[in-house]
Amino acid sequence: MARIVMKFGGTSVADLDRIHNVARHVKREVEAGNQVAVVVSAMAGKTNELVNWVQSMPKVTGAKASFYDAREYDAVVASGEQVTSGLLAIALQAMGVDARSWHGWQIPIKTDNVHGAARILDIDGTELIRRFETGQVAVIAGFQGVGPDNRIATLGRGGSDTSAVAIAAAVKADRCDIYTDVDGVYTTDPRIVPNARRMKKIAFEEMLEMASLGAKVLQVRSVELAMVHKVRTFVRSSFDDPDAPGMSDPLNPPGTLICDEEEIVEQEVVTGIAYAKDEAQISLRRVADRPGVSAAVFGPMAEAHINVDMIVQNISEDGSRTDMTFTVPSADVDKALQQLEKSRERIGFDVVQSETGLAKVSVIGIGMRSHAGVAATAFKALAEKSINIKAITTSEIKISILIDGAYAELAVRTLHSVYGLDKS
Repeated sequence: MARIVMKFGGTSVADLDRIHNVARHVKREVEAGNQVAVVVSAMAGKTNELVNWVQSMPKVTGAKASFYDAREYDAVVASGEQVTSGLLAIALQAMGVDARSWHGWQIPIKTDNVHGAARILDIDGTELIRRFETGQVAVIAGFQGVGPDNRIATLGRGGSDTSAVAIAAAVKADRCDIYTDVDGVYTTDPRIVPNARRMKKIAFEEMLEMASLGAKVLQVRSVELAMVHKVRTFVRSSFDDPDAPGMSDPLNPPGTLICDEEEIVEQEVVTGIAYAKDEAQISLRRVADRPGVSAAVFGPMAEAHINVDMIVQNISEDGSRTDMTFTVPSADVDKALQQLEKSRERIGFDVVQSETGLAKVSVIGIGMRSHAGVAATAFKALAEKSINIKAITTSEIKISILIDGAYAELAVRTLHSVYGLDKS
């Protein structure tokens, strides 16, 4: 008998028929003798609809500003998951499974007070565990908890993944199964490289890099939590036949296992290729090279919640001036430029330049720690395709390259092939 947390995303619970299919997956695990908690997202498209309602309400009232209280935003958008959890509990009860729905505040999942983007502080799993012992399935509304003001707080987009992993850690689950519309984690996007391979296992660190660099399979914070608490996490497809052979294999269920690297015997040098389009590059020319300049540049970026990446700095020959280049999402470039202009006197730059329509392509693999020449291979392969590199950043297990967006797919295919990832 195992204790399992199963999470189902929006496409998996998009309508009543799919919720019934999810119930079949849950019933399969219950009949296998497992203790089960289920975390659900809102039905596909529902969160977007709810967010649109919140954003439109001030306009309907004729308000001059589109201001709304973040606490009321949370009260509205959290309802999508609450509907799904109730419907799934009803479906399970109709199939003879003892099930009960739970909202985040009932467990409780305690969060900080940052409404709309709260972080989980603590989960009391005592009552959930007691219910497990009686054979009851807990169907939990994901994406939400309760803040110190005793009001619903939501965790930000993709927060149901984080809910599931955090609950798995709290109840000391044997594994957390993330069911989605893909059947695992691939070496790259199969829409770009049709012969991309589904990986059997991937290390937490590698998955964290892939999630943060453009792979949409899992939310970044959920991978961070899984790594910290060593929660073995499977990415599986909710569209597989629930009754197919091997679906309840306790040791080796279908999908991709995200685990500690010690579990991976044969470590590939390169595990996967991730990419992110719609990147923008901002360059500050002839910045005074003195203490505090970097803080003056990137402090306002952080305050404006602008995600900065790929920072490159070049010092002049006499050491008095520097050029500073960094990337931000294209959607944030105007906001970033406004922040820089506000701080122009404090920073002391001559010119600011920006370029949009770029892409970031990343090579990822824990095997890179012990192998030389990985970067040189990438640079040579891209040069042979006449792809110009604008910026490079590296870490122990990744190389990220900034290029023109028009060459993104060619670069992904080229790197996927040159590292042998398309070979079975």
